Amino acid sequence: MRQLLCQLLSLYVLIIFLRIVLSWFPIRPGGMLFTINQWLFRATEPIMGTARRILPPMGAFDLSPIVVILFLQMVVGRLILGC
Repeated sequence: MRQLLCQLLSLYVLIIFLRIVLSWFPIRPGGMLFTINQWLFRATEPIMGTARRILPPMGAFDLSPIVVILFLQMVVGRLILGC
């Protein structure tokens, strides 16, 4: 069970990285990348939106992915799961 949770944690971190990379490119509505981007947004926005509300504004920089990944890796991954 612990191994499965560790793999899901790693998958979620990968999904966050994919969202970050796709945010660098212009995506046209209706295409395959648009559909993938929407799915990534729906999968990651609940936790990233919460982090964004907690963090102070940093201008044009969105540090919420960094904070979420650090939280997942350090707190959840190391302390709770022992990954």
